[in-house]
Amino acid sequence: MRKLQVQGVHHITLTGADRQTSIDFWEGVLGMPFVFDQPNLDDPDEGHLYFDPGDGRLITIFTNESRKPMHSRTPTDPGCVHHLAFNVSRATWLQVTERLEARGIGHSGPKDRGFMDSIYFKDPLGLLIELATYKFEPPMGASHADVMIEAHRIRVEAGDHHIAEVHLADAIERLVERRQSTLSDDRAPKDPYRRG
Repeated sequence: MRKLQVQGVHHITLTGADRQTSIDFWEGVLGMPFVFDQPNLDDPDEGHLYFDPGDGRLITIFTNESRKPMHSRTPTDPGCVHHLAFNVSRATWLQVTERLEARGIGHSGPKDRGFMDSIYFKDPLGLLIELATYKFEPPMGASHADVMIEAHRIRVEAGDHHIAEVHLADAIERLVERRQSTLSDDRAPKDPYRRG
C-alpha cells in the first residue's frame, strides 16, 4: 500500500449564492483578483468563478442567481468546514479592524495565537473567515511549517502549554544551525562584552 502524496492545496471550491455577491466579497473585500469565469461543467445552471488568494492557487465559487444566503453561520457539523484562513502581511493585519469596521462588518477582535495573530469575521453567506499574520519569518531555505514543527518540539521539551515567541525564536536558531555551516569550531552563545 502506498500514499497519495499531496504537494499543496490546488484549489478550494465553495457553494456561493449569486454571482455579484461572490465578486463583491472575494475581490471587493478581500482583494482577490477575479481571474477566470466559466460555467460549472457539472451543472449548466451554475457559474464557476475563480479568484487568486495571492499565492497563485485558487478559490473557486459555484454561483446560481436563484440562490440566496441562508445561514447566519455555515454549519459546523462533523465533516463541515469550520473556517478558511488567509495570510495577510503584518502591515495589512494592523489595518484589518479599522477596515472591517469602516464597512460595518462585525469581527472577533484581534486574537493572539502564540505563533500568529488572527481576526475572524463572516462572509455574506455565513462562512467564517480568518485573516492571519505570522509573528515570524522562517530562515532562508525553510518554510513556516519547518519552524512550526521545530517550535512544537521545543514547546513539548519545555512542558509548555502552547507555542509562544520564545519557542519560535529558538526554533529559528536551531534551523539556522542545521542548515548553515560555519568556519567556527564552537557555535555556542558567547559574551563579547565581558570584562577580563
